[in-house]
Amino acid sequence: MEFDLIILLKYLFLGLLQGFTEPIPISSSGHLVLAQYFMGIETRSLSFELLVNAASLLAVLLIYKEDIIRLAKNGVGFVMTRNPEYKADFMFIVYLVVATIPAGVIGVLFDDVISEALKGGVHIVGITLIVTGVALFLIRNLKGRKQDGDITLKDSIIVGFAQAVALIPGISRSGATIVASMGLGMKPETALRFSFLLYIPVSVGGTLLSITDIANDPNLAQLFIPYLGAFIFSFIASYFALKWFMGIMAKGNLIYFSIYCFIVGAAVLLFA
Repeated sequence: MEFDLIILLKYLFLGLLQGFTEPIPISSSGHLVLAQYFMGIETRSLSFELLVNAASLLAVLLIYKEDIIRLAKNGVGFVMTRNPEYKADFMFIVYLVVATIPAGVIGVLFDDVISEALKGGVHIVGITLIVTGVALFLIRNLKGRKQDGDITLKDSIIVGFAQAVALIPGISRSGATIVASMGLGMKPETALRFSFLLYIPVSVGGTLLSITDIANDPNLAQLFIPYLGAFIFSFIASYFALKWFMGIMAKGNLIYFSIYCFIVGAAVLLFA
């Protein structure tokens, strides 16, 4: 019984960790790798990470529900009426779709490679966290002028490939897309919105494609309660972490995340 309680607490911690680190630019997948390594928990497939990612997805949907409803309504409105007032939102949707393609294709083609990296790539995570820190440091003072209606096809393709690079554990998805977006001249709030609305189709696609893997997970029956608890903790942590990060972005304090990535990445390389 004591053993079961310890396992439950460990998975609750992993859910909390993933949920908190998913929205902020310090790599949730990288932190899961490190936590599993140091806590001695092995997740032998992507099913656990995909499950807690689904919880983060629900939090993002809740926070951006007004933007999603507006985009859906105006996107359909433009298709039906060709009203120029709706064109900017329609094109925003198009660019989100385009930016989704690189990560979707690479994720499907290299699923096995990513799984192996997630299981044992502790030193890879150390290196990629430092890379994330460098990228955040380079754009720490950028403000940008581009708003939603100023995004171009080229911008969406570049941000899409940045998101694909973030499939590597330790490269933050939100960090990579925000760095690319701000590097292309987007305002912080535009970069943040594009980044997290872009997270939605990739996460939805990954969740749908992984339903069979999750259902066939040999650990599911034994770990159902820990998995459920981790899902709930991940949802709550993601919601409040994203709200907090939105305030950080408004103040332009990305340097703190850069320093954090440097410290943790160096510590992993020195002590793991």
